[in-house]
Amino acid sequence: MLHALIVTALAGLATTLGGMAAVVRRPGKRIMALAMGFAAGVMLTVSLADMLPAALGEYLAAFSPWGAGLAAASLLCMGMVVAGLLEGVLPEEKAFRGVGDSQKARVLRSALVTALALLLHNLPEGILTLFTGVADPQVGLRLALAIGLHNLPEGLAVAAPLYYATGSRAKAVGAAFLSGLAEPVGAVLAFFVLGRFLTPGFLNGLVVLVAGIMSWVSVFELLPTGFGFDKKGWTATGFGAGLVVMALGISVLS
Repeated sequence: MLHALIVTALAGLATTLGGMAAVVRRPGKRIMALAMGFAAGVMLTVSLADMLPAALGEYLAAFSPWGAGLAAASLLCMGMVVAGLLEGVLPEEKAFRGVGDSQKARVLRSALVTALALLLHNLPEGILTLFTGVADPQVGLRLALAIGLHNLPEGLAVAAPLYYATGSRAKAVGAAFLSGLAEPVGAVLAFFVLGRFLTPGFLNGLVVLVAGIMSWVSVFELLPTGFGFDKKGWTATGFGAGLVVMALGISVLS
């Protein structure tokens, strides 16, 4: 149990390394447009090319193709609805004007939405890593390595916009750290409090739900914010780079 917990914690806290890389130098508008596009590409690829297919494979083993597709599509749409509701709870951009101009306020709000989405994303990841590590330490180690490498660009996605908006390295890295901390903390709480309720079906459903949330954040928050810098080519380039990096990572580590 202790070995599995340590491995899960290291995988989750890899977001901190990504956050530290993001604050080496305060980004300008071009780099921010690139970073927002990159974050969108990373989150969308993780959602649709990693999380969704894994859960869909489990559904196909239990239902007909139509039933599996309907279950996955329903949960994906439900996740988008949840993301829209969560986004609506956050204050409007004018509430963040203390950080500077309206563009920085928009970036800060997007950073908070992204951090919340990745926090939710990291919870089921931590549960899966811990439970796998307890059942089979070698498989758990491989899974933790894959998740840790995925978490590096996710930490960058959280920290870069926060650093741009606030100018605070501590806040940016701290946000990346907290988003990754959700993996070991959520895993421990789930193991001791919700262990008997965490069936494979429940976890699969949670994964698809979170994939819907992350897809919504990518399309409705990150990309519009990136295009708002009037550097559309840079945003599009970042988006493509995010797709390629995560697609290669998923392929190599699968």
